[in-house]
Amino acid sequence: MNDVTIIGGGVIGCLTARALSRFTLTICLIERRHDVASETSKANSAIVHAGFDAPIGSNKAAFNVRGNALMEDVCRELDVHFVRNGSLLLAFDEAQRNTLSEILARGKTNGVPGLSLLTDAEARRLEPNLSEAVIAALRAETGGIVCPYMLTHNAAQNAVENGVSIQRGTEATAIVWKGGHYEIQTTEGVIETKYIVNAAGLHADDVARMAGDHSVHIRPRRGEYMLMDKTAGGLVGHTVFQTPTEMGKGILVTPTVDGNLLVGPNAVNAEDKTDFDTTDEGLAQVFAGACASVPGLSKREMITSFTGLRAVSETDDFVIGFSDASPRMLHLAGIQSPGLSAAPAIAEHAAALLSAHMGGLSANPHFTPSIAKKPRIATLTAQELHTLVQQNPQYGNIVCRCETVSEGEIVDSIACKCGAHDIDGVKRRTRAGMGRCQGGFCMSRVLEIVSRETGIAYTDVVKNEAGSYILTSQTKEGASL
Repeated sequence: MNDVTIIGGGVIGCLTARALSRFTLTICLIERRHDVASETSKANSAIVHAGFDAPIGSNKAAFNVRGNALMEDVCRELDVHFVRNGSLLLAFDEAQRNTLSEILARGKTNGVPGLSLLTDAEARRLEPNLSEAVIAALRAETGGIVCPYMLTHNAAQNAVENGVSIQRGTEATAIVWKGGHYEIQTTEGVIETKYIVNAAGLHADDVARMAGDHSVHIRPRRGEYMLMDKTAGGLVGHTVFQTPTEMGKGILVTPTVDGNLLVGPNAVNAEDKTDFDTTDEGLAQVFAGACASVPGLSKREMITSFTGLRAVSETDDFVIGFSDASPRMLHLAGIQSPGLSAAPAIAEHAAALLSAHMGGLSANPHFTPSIAKKPRIATLTAQELHTLVQQNPQYGNIVCRCETVSEGEIVDSIACKCGAHDIDGVKRRTRAGMGRCQGGFCMSRVLEIVSRETGIAYTDVVKNEAGSYILTSQTKEGASL
């Protein structure tokens, strides 16, 4: 019998599992996908928002500001790259300049530090590549960038190290209240649990309905992105936003923590929670919108594109609290932007709510907040690399040349707690396959290492989900790739 079962292995679910592992509890997290961070948490803007534009008094405002303040410490503990690069919100006409003043006042009411209005000249001194059409900007010094899937993976790893059980490829299909506990019927069997945390993202309303709660309504909102090569990474240092609309924060241009440039998203309300396709029309809209802020962008720098789906609630705010219809189910739903920014604070709050509801919990005496740092070859000095290779020659065998990822790093990503067992799992944990060639040269070698380290046959290794096979047969008996 579990004390708590978390449904959903995105950044909210994994950070909540980690937060709950501070207590002496039996905790299980189930994720329907082949790996954690496989849906919204892998396909977003990777921005840590300052919190200036969230409606006053909303959950978005409160958790965004608190999450931003927590992010630096959380990322240090979890060995995740986080940069406080600051953000600029641009105005292109007088009406938008007035909107900036309103947002400045709102941000101050929300408790956001480091806000200031800039003239066009001041904005261009910070970012020389901004459009000449910019007439003013709002600067937020506390804005930042982070790797969202690394944050999710490392939170999951830390949670498992602290006693949490994570079951991937396990989908909840029914929830039955048995007069003291729940029975969660899943594709992998029945799970008994005293409490449920509903962190199912796009499917949080489906999970709620399984427990008899019809109050949660989620609608997907599509956003398409273009990822530029590192050769474009120097165009801007800040995250550059346009004046927001009711559909979101507009099309942004931002550096990533790994040195690329990311542009997008557009925002289109949708019905299909499984439609992650990009469109010519959408990408054209994204590129045109980004060029309005930073005209120096070139489509020739694009190395990939993708679509993310945001889980938008009926109130357009985060839905956080215990269910009225099923009072041992805690909803963490409708966590759209700024959900990544708010995630550490939402996890902290969820743990506090559950502790209070359970009547107080004892601390886990073995809890450790940090994970062991793994070598990242691309960041080492020549001497550091030499020393490491002397200890383990696998770190000297470069598999992904675009991102300088070694065999040793790939082996580490598979061997760690809640480690990779498919191609995309390795990719998100190490960046192997994320460079200019997008895995064209290294994928076969990664497949071979996954097969060797996990015991999965070559032909059974998948890209991400069941059925997404890379190979259908070996060309020669016993052949090495």
